[in-house]
Amino acid sequence: MTETASQTIRGTLKGKPARENPIYSAAQTVNQPTGQSTDQSGSQPAVPTHSTVPDDIKLERSRVAPGMYKPVPEITVATWEAPSRPFKKRDRQFFVTVTVIALLISLILFFSGQFLPIAVVISVVFLLYVLQVIPPHNISHKITTFGISVEGNLYYWQELGRFWFEKKYDQLLLNVETLRFPGRVTVVLPEDKKQDVTEILSEVLLQQKPDLTLFEKIAAWVQEKVPLE
Repeated sequence: MTETASQTIRGTLKGKPARENPIYSAAQTVNQPTGQSTDQSGSQPAVPTHSTVPDDIKLERSRVAPGMYKPVPEITVATWEAPSRPFKKRDRQFFVTVTVIALLISLILFFSGQFLPIAVVISVVFLLYVLQVIPPHNISHKITTFGISVEGNLYYWQELGRFWFEKKYDQLLLNVETLRFPGRVTVVLPEDKKQDVTEILSEVLLQQKPDLTLFEKIAAWVQEKVPLE
């Protein structure tokens, strides 16, 4: 990340309350009131100086909504391409183990008279096979003054929470909490981009890994007790 890009993200995101931030206005369909930004005399808030916004952005007052500013253009501060998901080429032993486990579960369900769950087991095994055999394609990722974009799908800063990093299949993953389902965005991040991305995201979000959920604890326990390789 260049020094100019670093100054851009800092200047745009810092130095103003959230509702005075030009990104907030641009990210919303309808501007929200900024009652807290007026001073004690009741006068309109002063236009932020260029020390708090990039030099190439000039805030203009809205002629329709008093005290609000016109939306600002989106500025890209970081981009990269990476696989759409972490991938590891599996050996024959992995597929043999999965097949044996699936057969045992299917036999138990069959003798229990539970025929519908057998179809679910077969579907899961087929999906697992496809994901482990077909390598993922590369997709584009972008961090802008509006938020994080994954293959053109933009997550605004206002709907994002904490972020953290983890490793899977020797690949670095960036996780970001989001208000959208399923509650988390996970993308593959090149190692050489980690420092730049950390610096950018830390200007807006908190870097903190949350506690494991009950489902994650169960999955980790099963993976430890029943290794597939």
